[in-house]
Amino acid sequence: MLKHPRAQASLHDFPYSNVVVSGELVAIASQVPFDDQDHLVSNAFDQQAHQVFANLGRCLQAARCGFADVIKTTGYLANPDLVLAYNEVYRQYFTPPYPARSTVACSLVVPGMLLQVDALAVLPTRR
Repeated sequence: MLKHPRAQASLHDFPYSNVVVSGELVAIASQVPFDDQDHLVSNAFDQQAHQVFANLGRCLQAARCGFADVIKTTGYLANPDLVLAYNEVYRQYFTPPYPARSTVACSLVVPGMLLQVDALAVLPTRR
């Protein structure tokens, strides 16, 4: 059975759910560096990254999970030169043993956006 816990509204009314729970798995859609008013928080990478992880944390909380329950992440960077800065911020939210991770450099849909991150977690009661 699929459940869709409520987190924040979907970006620009795109047709997706931010959080989907299926059995023991929690799928989190790509989180972006937008604040509660749907505005890009900054042009600075570190501020965007912290907003992305704050939004990811909110989605995890909606599913009654935390960062320690994440088993896989995928980060999408607008520029491959940002990977070291991404690693610095990433380590503030995840500790060893780290989740499995993919990092992709690509064009992002929203102009000015430098990062988005999606995740897969396991409900803590099922671990």
